[in-house]
Amino acid sequence: MIQLTIDNRVVQVEAGATILDAARKAGIEIPTMCHRQGCRPATSCMVCIVRLAGGQGFVPSCGMPAADGMAVESETDAVHEARRTALELLLSDHVGDCMGPCQAGCPAGMEIPRMIRQIAAGSLAEAIVTVKRDIALPAVLGRICPAPCERVCRRGQHDSAVSICLLKRYAADVDLASGRPYLPTCSARRGKRVAVVGAGPAGLAAAYYLSQKGYAVTVYDDNDKSGGGLRSPELASKLAGGVLDAEIATLTATGFTFAVGTRVGRDLAWDKLRAGCDALFVATGGLTAEEATAIGLAMDGTAVKINRTTYETNLAGVFAGGNVAGPKRRLAVRAVADGKEAAEAIHQYLSGAAVTGWATPFNSRMGKLKDGELAAFLAGADAGPRVANVDHATGFTRKQAEQEAARCLHCDCRKARACRLRDYAELYGARQGTYKAERRPFVQRTEHPLVIYEPGKCIDCGLCIEIARQHGERLGLSFVGRGFDVRPAVPFDGSMADGLRVAAAACAAACPTGALAMK
Repeated sequence: MIQLTIDNRVVQVEAGATILDAARKAGIEIPTMCHRQGCRPATSCMVCIVRLAGGQGFVPSCGMPAADGMAVESETDAVHEARRTALELLLSDHVGDCMGPCQAGCPAGMEIPRMIRQIAAGSLAEAIVTVKRDIALPAVLGRICPAPCERVCRRGQHDSAVSICLLKRYAADVDLASGRPYLPTCSARRGKRVAVVGAGPAGLAAAYYLSQKGYAVTVYDDNDKSGGGLRSPELASKLAGGVLDAEIATLTATGFTFAVGTRVGRDLAWDKLRAGCDALFVATGGLTAEEATAIGLAMDGTAVKINRTTYETNLAGVFAGGNVAGPKRRLAVRAVADGKEAAEAIHQYLSGAAVTGWATPFNSRMGKLKDGELAAFLAGADAGPRVANVDHATGFTRKQAEQEAARCLHCDCRKARACRLRDYAELYGARQGTYKAERRPFVQRTEHPLVIYEPGKCIDCGLCIEIARQHGERLGLSFVGRGFDVRPAVPFDGSMADGLRVAAAACAAACPTGALAMK
């Protein structure tokens, strides 16, 4: 047996084991990308790097044999910095977007491409779950949102953007008309109370997401009905047919209550309200200087001063969002996003955790497309024009919705939820632009019936080559090219369909970055 220490923890392993093997035996997590059990170590990504004590330097843990008396460091600042550098070098050569531009352009960060694919497949029960994970009022916003997501849709560079808002509205309208609208699973009640002042889009969204997290929420508003600015005369024609009331009813089904006709500060003192709750979210349309002084809130001009990440005010346990935090947040979709993000910060506060706010996922971005690259996206989408002549009163029909959804270019990564490069970039705070390089062209190889190959995402780990060999592929894959241009390919200029006859799914599952992904 070999005995070594990793982070001052003694570990014993059999001869021939690597440092990575020893770490896993000790329950120590070391990140890996190019490593796979049963495959020969490639040591290509260097993300599993550790440092040997005694001035022996950094080594890749997946390929370095454990030795008796070895002292290994895996969780020091120096090791983390080395891993971050390895990730940033990989990112500098990564050609692909984690999120589609539409999702990045949505103030609420909704996973728009996923919703569109679900609609195209007729999976509307799944589509509404995707939508309401980030947008509490999709039927309303589908009618009134100015659609900033559509302004950045890549399809617009070819003909016209995908009708994202109408698709969102379609999923929400079908859900409302179902007789059993989607009700998210709610956590058990936590025994803590949150007061929300203001029943506009920010307040409603905050109440909806806080109620799901198990808090007892009461929404106070001085109007006779909830909805805030959504009930303005200017929106009456767009929100006809009771859609606002119907959608609010889906939110209250999570268990929060209203105290309408109650003006806090007049009918209920602010200090009494604060004393009766564990946290407060201020989402009124605005506050006068006198009202802010009465509460004790610091103002920035006419807006309540907040931490833009956590929505915290200068008062402990008091958060604010929506129009009260500034005119730029008046946009309904921005207000709904404020409510969702503030709910997460309030949850962190009430749970005793560090209040860090809504976690924005890492997003690799390709940037502006080069000449000819748009064609690669268009190849997988329906060539038809944007669906026109839509009746605003009824929105899309099923046929129209599926036709429009088929126009989506699938700009987002097919393995965004299972990409280890993205996960570790987020974990170690890696930045894509640290090392500047001329980006390689965006290429998609789509000739295989099951998988898509994007060489610009490949990190040369060789796992697909090894798995194809293990599956007994006749041609399989091998490294071709020289220097920085080396990439896995089928020998003798064969197609992916020729090289991966039986191992395609296994190779896609093992790929750490989505270079190989299932269609």
